[in-house]
Amino acid sequence: MAKNIVVRELHQPPVEDMEVELVERKGLGHPDYISDAVAEEASRQLSAYYLKNFGAIMHHNLDKVLLVGGQAAPKWGGGEVLSPIYIVVSGRATTEVRTSTGIEEIPVGRIVVKAVRDWVSRNLRFLNVDEHLIVDYRIGKGSADLKGIFDSRTASHRANDTSFGAGFAPFTTLERLVYETERLLNSREFKSRIPASGEDVKVMGLRRGKSIELTVANAIVSRFVKGPEEYMSVKEEIKDSVLDLASKIAPNMDVNVYVNNGDIPEEEVFYITVTGTSAEHGDDGATGRGNRVNGLITPMRPMSLEAAAGKNPVNHIGKIYNVAAMELAQIIYTKVPDLREVYVRLLGQIGRPINDPLIADVSLLTSNGQVSANVKEEVASVVDEYFEKIFDLTDRFVRGEISLF
Repeated sequence: MAKNIVVRELHQPPVEDMEVELVERKGLGHPDYISDAVAEEASRQLSAYYLKNFGAIMHHNLDKVLLVGGQAAPKWGGGEVLSPIYIVVSGRATTEVRTSTGIEEIPVGRIVVKAVRDWVSRNLRFLNVDEHLIVDYRIGKGSADLKGIFDSRTASHRANDTSFGAGFAPFTTLERLVYETERLLNSREFKSRIPASGEDVKVMGLRRGKSIELTVANAIVSRFVKGPEEYMSVKEEIKDSVLDLASKIAPNMDVNVYVNNGDIPEEEVFYITVTGTSAEHGDDGATGRGNRVNGLITPMRPMSLEAAAGKNPVNHIGKIYNVAAMELAQIIYTKVPDLREVYVRLLGQIGRPINDPLIADVSLLTSNGQVSANVKEEVASVVDEYFEKIFDLTDRFVRGEISLF
């Protein structure tokens, strides 16, 4: 049972009421998103292998992925990739297991390469994994002290790092709009209607009072546009779709949308790509540089800089506590009436049981500015109950049920 719980009043303006608000989301085909996604897919597939063959998830952290952009020569109606994208997965993993019959080698490299290729094949329509991608790995055995904590039967759920997680609820109007804009543009329905819209979508949102400006960068796939006129037409369709979404999410806001604002038509500068991602031509990526576990980059909110993707799902609190903080914030906001904002910060200590954080700090912004003793008791009970079941997160990570980016 988690005992180190602090529930306190928060005295600050709600983000929704602030004069200025900034929110960003890097979408499906952005190099940083790709780096996070393949790191997590590698961890997930390796965890599944460990479970299937040995009945337990063994020590690993694959949270150091580097994507090195390739080179491409897009042109109206076509183009080609000249140099492939290079992805290297780095980290630590259990590479062998001592059994009753001897030492069994684990094909970590094969699993990791397959995981990266699988994710790219499923998510990036025009990036050919055989022609446009090189996948490499540099994975060593885990550190003896951390591995010892991980393998100890009495300490199998003890934190293998000292780290914190941060979460909040609810999303503001701008946060929902930025998130849903990228999800719309990368939805199957939108891609089937506007196939020229590539997966590399980045959305930056600015709110000033009741005015919102969305800057959308959407890589356009060159094979679908024969020239500048068709390109500009695709941009208008993207803009109109985002404005339509904004009319539903932010009906009382004045919303302006800018698509591929870096284009210079008079100099024939347009954002066209062969594969739908800027990674094809020199734009690099790395784990931890993209969205937080809430799917956004929110400078107006508390954030952890932890790279959650790729970390082991059993006892790495840099991963587990960031997800737990977001889920707890949402649960508290849903269950407790008259709350405007909820912030949760969870600190874990290396060697300490995961279900007993060093501190669970919950701050509440209420409608009347006060937090009663009954509310504090109710919130503490919610936190306690959550930590009783926190080990369930591991299975959800392995099944791919939790989004980290």
